[in-house]
Amino acid sequence: MDALRNLDILENGTLNLKKMTNTIRMFKKSWILGATLLVLQGCGTTKTLVSAENASIIAKIDLINVVDDKVNVILDPAAFATDTVSFFIPKTVPGTYSDDNYGKYIDQFKALDYKGGELKVDKLDDNTWRIVNAKELDKINYWVNDTYDTEVEVDEPVFSPSGTNILKGKNFMLNLHGFVGYFDGLEENSYSLEITAPDGLEPVTSMVKGIQDVSRPDTDVFVANRYFDVIDNPIMYSGPSTETFQVNDIAVTLSVYSPNGHFTATGLKAGMEKMMRGQKAFLGDINSTKNYTIILYLSNADDNDATGYGALEHHTSTVVVMPEQISKERLEEAIFDTVAHEFFHIVTPLTIHSHEIQYFDFNHPKMSMHLWMYEGTTEYFANLFQIQQGLISEEDFYGRLMEKLERSKTFDDSMSFTVMSKNILEEPYKANYVNVYEKGALINMALDIDLRELSSGERGVLWLMKELSKKYGDSKPFEDDKLIDEIVAMTYPEIRTFFYDHVIGDTPLDYDVYWKKVGLVTTEQEQPTDYFFNGDIPYIDVDPANDNAIFVRKGIPLNSFFNNLGAQGGDIIKSVDGKLTNLVNIRLLIGQSINWGPDKEIVMVVQRGDKEITLTGKVGVPTMDVVKLVPMEGASDKQLKLREAWLKS
Repeated sequence: MDALRNLDILENGTLNLKKMTNTIRMFKKSWILGATLLVLQGCGTTKTLVSAENASIIAKIDLINVVDDKVNVILDPAAFATDTVSFFIPKTVPGTYSDDNYGKYIDQFKALDYKGGELKVDKLDDNTWRIVNAKELDKINYWVNDTYDTEVEVDEPVFSPSGTNILKGKNFMLNLHGFVGYFDGLEENSYSLEITAPDGLEPVTSMVKGIQDVSRPDTDVFVANRYFDVIDNPIMYSGPSTETFQVNDIAVTLSVYSPNGHFTATGLKAGMEKMMRGQKAFLGDINSTKNYTIILYLSNADDNDATGYGALEHHTSTVVVMPEQISKERLEEAIFDTVAHEFFHIVTPLTIHSHEIQYFDFNHPKMSMHLWMYEGTTEYFANLFQIQQGLISEEDFYGRLMEKLERSKTFDDSMSFTVMSKNILEEPYKANYVNVYEKGALINMALDIDLRELSSGERGVLWLMKELSKKYGDSKPFEDDKLIDEIVAMTYPEIRTFFYDHVIGDTPLDYDVYWKKVGLVTTEQEQPTDYFFNGDIPYIDVDPANDNAIFVRKGIPLNSFFNNLGAQGGDIIKSVDGKLTNLVNIRLLIGQSINWGPDKEIVMVVQRGDKEITLTGKVGVPTMDVVKLVPMEGASDKQLKLREAWLKS
């Protein structure tokens, strides 16, 4: 849903309701006979009542009085007519595809009656509190821990772009699903957020601002049409480093938090603006927002800061987390690709989505079967637009496709994508989630080439998304099990076979068939790598289930450095040159390897099964044989025309 939809109605409605609610809040009672307002006479007192079903929920967040790295939150609903009511903090939020249980970060939960006394509360699970005698409930009060400073302590940390940060007086990352919850049955109620913040920290968000109380200059007011809009609009408070620029009819705001001042919004603006202009030119007449906010958090990358790098999409914004200790060139490259992906989410699932997304159940989620589109199409567009807009060369684009193909081989290639998507919160599907960015993009590439071939170059996946956008929209979801039939009806009978075989079915794609259609062929070439990485593909990984052991990855080709030492996939690296290997030391080792010379001698001790083996040798100049995608000699006019339509139309 567009966060700016019905702005006038939202502001006027919230203002009137808030004024009315404030007038009668101290007189709330519990007996409600279906009407919004009811006047009762009794005991010589007149009481005016507001039904919780109709009233705005006021959420107050105090960022000034931080105690033990926690902030206080108060939620003030209207009167309940039921004996009990349940309050929830989300277990899962859209875009994460994981159970994160944000309720684990809530402390000292209290339900208070009108006299300030505590009501009985039963905690049913990590994310659910049942309040007894809810007819007497005035407000709830609790404290919130952040997630950033706990990431290294837990086996499955919250993904940083969906996490929270509390750094008193410096930075607050308010992914609001970690701070504000909802009452059972009141998910569609409007919210008014009142956030008190220290001097010098400014909020950046796409959330609609409410009417500012001039008597409370330290309090920002934001309004949301329903609970989904609360969590769909993250807010970052930090020292001002913000730039705004116009991309056609979209006003883009870039906000940067850099703890050591290495980067500013001003310094990153030019590259971001160039990239987003290319995206908008690629999308053409697809418009779903007039404002877009990029919140960039740069981490110290230590034990008390974010370590999960990437981004999380929202309808009109994205939160990006990256390490501060990298060069500007590497940072711009990273956020270029990352933000490109997140911005394209305005197409899907933020505009084109199923009922499961539109009416997302935050605590008992039902997942859609169409991750091939939500993530796969988005990732494909994030690369395709760069070649179409002349931002990268054809060689670079082919290289990206081959990297995705190689990474996809580390996952189950015969797993149905729709089955995986529907069950993505469970194993073995959960372990294959990352493949939505690899094979998911390749599925879209193949679909794009098929559509171009069948339409003589006129139609592709972008055309398909535009047609679906016209039929649906941010507030009109499709039926999950009918989408593919609708796509076939819009296109060609052959497309049904494609989906039944390669998306619903478990038949792997034959990529050589698609390369041939556009006059390309694969060839093997030797290319240089880093010692521990091939581009952004690591040769090593961390096993959280085994005391964060560092191991050589299985199922991928290794470079000459590992092969010449005699290392094998699955080896646990115990030590290097006498230093025990752990998360801290391996980071240092990777940094030091940049300065290694080819004659450096190395001693690596690995655990292989039950045996401990010592590997020795020179580090050499790391290389590996890679398969490259190149234009074939003697390609026909038909192949060349199809390639041109695919890459340039």
